[in-house]
Amino acid sequence: MRLSTVLSLYMARHFLMSFFALFTLFLLLIFLFDCVELMRRAASKPDIVFADLIELAVLKLPHMGQKIFPFAIMFGGMIAFWQLNRHHELVVARAAGVSAWQFLLPVLLLAFSLGAIQVMLLNPIASQTLSRYERLESLKFKGRESLLAISDSGLWLRQSNGTDQSVVYATNVLQDGIDVELRNVTVFIYEGADRFVERIDAQSAELEDGFWHIKNAQVRRPEEPTLTESDLWLETDLTVGKIQDSFAPPETMSFWDLPGFIRILEESGFSATRHRLHWHALLASPFLMCAMVLIAATFTLRTNRRGGTTMIIAGGAMTGFVLYFFSDVVFAMGLSDSIPATLAAWTPAGVTLMMGLATLLHLEDG
Repeated sequence: MRLSTVLSLYMARHFLMSFFALFTLFLLLIFLFDCVELMRRAASKPDIVFADLIELAVLKLPHMGQKIFPFAIMFGGMIAFWQLNRHHELVVARAAGVSAWQFLLPVLLLAFSLGAIQVMLLNPIASQTLSRYERLESLKFKGRESLLAISDSGLWLRQSNGTDQSVVYATNVLQDGIDVELRNVTVFIYEGADRFVERIDAQSAELEDGFWHIKNAQVRRPEEPTLTESDLWLETDLTVGKIQDSFAPPETMSFWDLPGFIRILEESGFSATRHRLHWHALLASPFLMCAMVLIAATFTLRTNRRGGTTMIIAGGAMTGFVLYFFSDVVFAMGLSDSIPATLAAWTPAGVTLMMGLATLLHLEDG
């Protein structure tokens, strides 16, 4: 039997209303908790005003919205199906010859579309706001800005000894184990916050224990002739670990920008596992949304026979907790290179999708 357009739109409308209501409620709760936590952290910092805390909480909200998106899909589906079942509308649809797979189809398509919108539209917004949140949070609470930036044009590092600071630029970065070498290096050294002292240009600089070893350096100071140094040692507190940890987190990068950034990291010799894992997790997101709909359906399509509201809430909460824990474990294995990053990213969506399909096949088709 062909599913009617009217029934499809009716199912989709119920699902969308439940989803947006829960998604908005979750965002409000997260916003309130973030505000309370930020006020607690700012209690010992009198220079931070309440408007700064509100701005920080708002900037972080789109990123948190991405995290709760699958659970809003699942609980929204549970509420929609439970209401339809409670009013016997699904019973009437079944009596008219409409199978569970037929009236689930529009909801699955809608969930897939919402997942695609989350990846293509919400993710770029969330990455920009989270990047600004981390800069402001670091500046307000830690008194310093981001350490490193990398782009198609090269690598920028900023280092400080407490009073003076220097900015290091290189067009290429080579890493071999714990050895890091910069190529086509330019160093700008400042006294205090903004008083320029000198500029150093060199073909290469190697990171050693507490120093940059710069070879064949040309040193330029204001109103002085250029000096050439065959070996120059520039003090630094940077290490390979600090440089690696200071790369822009994948959460602060748009879905569209991640492939290019992964390529730059790999060409520079740095590990791109974390960024590759995040990118594939975004690719798998629409399928995870469909899996959440199937999980919701397993708890609610037969509510009258197998229990009431308490079972729905308890089962949904337990399932959400298990999926969250399982995803974290698999992602941790991917980050440690125990399993390939691609497999780690697609496993939660794939396993959840197969579990939902298997359970529904058992309930509906025996």
